[in-house]
Amino acid sequence: MDKQRPTAGRPGRKRSEESRMAILAASFELFGEVGYAGLTIEGIAARAGCGKQTIYRWWPSKADVLLDAMAVKGELYVTTADHGSYGQDLRAFLEDTYRLARGRKVIDILCTLMAEAQIDRDFGGRFRTAFLHRRRDSLQTVIDRARRRGDLPSHPAPSTVLDIVFGTLWYRLLATRQALDSDLVDDLLATLVQAPPPPTTTPAASDPTEAL
Repeated sequence: MDKQRPTAGRPGRKRSEESRMAILAASFELFGEVGYAGLTIEGIAARAGCGKQTIYRWWPSKADVLLDAMAVKGELYVTTADHGSYGQDLRAFLEDTYRLARGRKVIDILCTLMAEAQIDRDFGGRFRTAFLHRRRDSLQTVIDRARRRGDLPSHPAPSTVLDIVFGTLWYRLLATRQALDSDLVDDLLATLVQAPPPPTTTPAASDPTEAL
């Protein structure tokens, strides 16, 4: 009986992934050169060395190409590795996230995508699913590991940690343009890792709508 031949690889899949990455890199480069208004599917295709129909087969718009490029960068450059403690894991995640978000091109693309998400409801849904939720899921990996390890603080709640980390990022990107620097990382760690427990009793707050 003949020995079974080894199963051949699937070069088509490899070529498809190489083409996808070339398209994402082209979109990122071209955005830096011509801005969002000057960015076109035709231009991306020419830079990537592919046909524009290849791009339309995978993405419905130029915004979606940029969205995928940012999602890939987040996965490549932001670590969720185990550094031995919640504090060290969170520090590494924050440092990587904010370092990536300090790049001028990255800032401009993120602001563009957020603006596009406000005016295009369908794209907004894809933006939340393909980028915002994936970034939150990455941080959730760090939180879940800390819970299993037993060094996750009881406060603030994990959902609040996610809101604080990413809310701070987007507030600084979109509103104040303040730096996402090491001082911010230290301040957030002091809040999220070493925060004191909340008071056992809280005075009843007055209704601000009645104090006019």
